[in-house]
Amino acid sequence: QKEDWPMHKLECSAMCAFGQNWNPSETVRLTARILAKQKTHPERTESEKLLAVKEFESHLDKLDNEKRELIQNDIAALHHFYSKHLEYPDNAALVVLFAQVNCNGFTIEDEELSHLGSAIFPDVALMNHSCCPNVIVTYKGTLAEVRAVKEIEPGEEVFTSYIDLLYPTEDRNDRLRDSYFFNCDCRECITKEKDKEKLEIRKLNDPPSAETVRDTIKYARNVIEEFRRAKHYKYILCLTLTLLACELLEICEFSLDKMGAVFEDSNVYMLHMMYQAMGVCLYVQDWEGALRYGQKIIRPYSKHYPSYSLNVASMWLKLGRLYMALENRTAGVKALKRAIAIMEVAHGKDHPYISEIKKELEDH
Repeated sequence: QKEDWPMHKLECSAMCAFGQNWNPSETVRLTARILAKQKTHPERTESEKLLAVKEFESHLDKLDNEKRELIQNDIAALHHFYSKHLEYPDNAALVVLFAQVNCNGFTIEDEELSHLGSAIFPDVALMNHSCCPNVIVTYKGTLAEVRAVKEIEPGEEVFTSYIDLLYPTEDRNDRLRDSYFFNCDCRECITKEKDKEKLEIRKLNDPPSAETVRDTIKYARNVIEEFRRAKHYKYILCLTLTLLACELLEICEFSLDKMGAVFEDSNVYMLHMMYQAMGVCLYVQDWEGALRYGQKIIRPYSKHYPSYSLNVASMWLKLGRLYMALENRTAGVKALKRAIAIMEVAHGKDHPYISEIKKELEDH
């Protein structure tokens, strides 16, 4: 609190005054801190050596009515929760700032890819996207670190990934268009060479028709979108998730049965639903159930994701901790070591996460 007081003092009294009714979104909190920082530091900050926040792309001309309405809702929340503590620019300037934050923000996650918060790193935001990235962005406290995961030749562009790379080309580009307003033209998107494996169909005596496959893909995408939307209301879900756990698990299992009549278990839509089911099992501390889903997920993950993927590392880490909790030390050690091998590249060998995992190995 003392270290962060210049920023936290803006929200401290409001948090106390509103009590349990203090619920601005992360985007609103982040934007409030940006406004405060711009007021107290009109000059460039340490993280703006190459690019200032004011120079961020906003894609304002590409926003549809729904996105503009969401921004106006955020502006209303900003005024509601911070009215006594901030000086605001006019509404038009706030629309631009929220649009800039939406396009350039970073999601901070822990070693198991559980959500911690949101931030902006202006200089890091300079990097373009590729579905075949040559660097990974990880975090050490409030510091963003960029590490190469491939050989990068002098003069070669540095690419990171803006999105989850599990999904097939069409899905990835839908997401990129929706959030960042561009289509990717990387090698993976041009060749689509992984799409067939990612969308693997069951080998049946009576193969499903093309129409059945299309309908099942459409169903899977709709279910995934519903889960994605639900994440926006996670603070509500967290309060009631224990009550909803059985219902959520039933939805996952129903979807897996429906899709499993057409898709192989290694199909990315099946993996997505298994991952959701595993998350519910972890929440209600059904370790055996979580382990069963994780065991089905890990091999296809290793095949579908790029080398040194944090998604693969986090899955090995979850599996290792589950094995240890269920007293299968041999399997646990093997899984944790696989996680460490990836994380030493992505996070660096001196990262606290790696020290913690090594300590877990010693303690067991």
